[in-house]
Amino acid sequence: MKNVPIKSSITHIKPGEIKVRGALIQDLMGIHTFSEVIFLLLVGKLPNVHQARMLDAVLVSSVDHGVNAPSAFVARTVASCGSPVQTCMAAGLSAVGEHHGGAGEACAQMLQEATQQNPDGNIEMIAENIVQEFVVNKKRLPGFGHRVHDPDPRTVRLFELAEQEGFYGRYLNLMIAIQSQWVQQTGKTLPINVDGAIAAIISELGLDWQLGKSIFIIARSAGLAAHVHEQMSDGKPMQFAPPVEILDENLKAE
Repeated sequence: MKNVPIKSSITHIKPGEIKVRGALIQDLMGIHTFSEVIFLLLVGKLPNVHQARMLDAVLVSSVDHGVNAPSAFVARTVASCGSPVQTCMAAGLSAVGEHHGGAGEACAQMLQEATQQNPDGNIEMIAENIVQEFVVNKKRLPGFGHRVHDPDPRTVRLFELAEQEGFYGRYLNLMIAIQSQWVQQTGKTLPINVDGAIAAIISELGLDWQLGKSIFIIARSAGLAAHVHEQMSDGKPMQFAPPVEILDENLKAE
């Protein structure tokens, strides 16, 4: 069977030369920030100053959310077992899924698909249809609600920055309209969480919704590195093994 070459426009390597999206790596070093190069990798071109600031703010907003965040808890648990750094980091990142770190991607998909289906549609009408679908199907609305924050301080700041940098557009307005429609249709309030804010902003930046989890992972990796190092330096072995309540399966409910 003939080997089919892998096609890639990301990096070009030859002796003495490394190009990332056509730019020499040494020309990027010391001139462009890590966030700018992330944008270059994901989008294929360097961002302008406003795009760079917004992506940087998004990444900073997601670096960490405490020991009880599943990814940090898992990473520290594995670190307490004496595993190497890469195993601990990989274990923590493996906890990123639909219910942890995945809401931003789900929300971005919801926003982008809704606007693509109705490119000239009224935002209020689009929001009404979105909320109605979630209410009728009794599904959780991604990007809204938080177990700790109301409002989410990261959301407040990201919305402020989006306005300052000129990215308060159709997607952010749609998030506000969805929030309003939720109140109208359910009688309950829901804060826009950081995942929802990020979903709207990456959509404003022109990033595909399928990059949602990747952006979260890039940001959260920094926090996990800190947690793993702290656990290895100061923590105790098997520190995160909790007490267990044993249930007797032979006991039947009366």
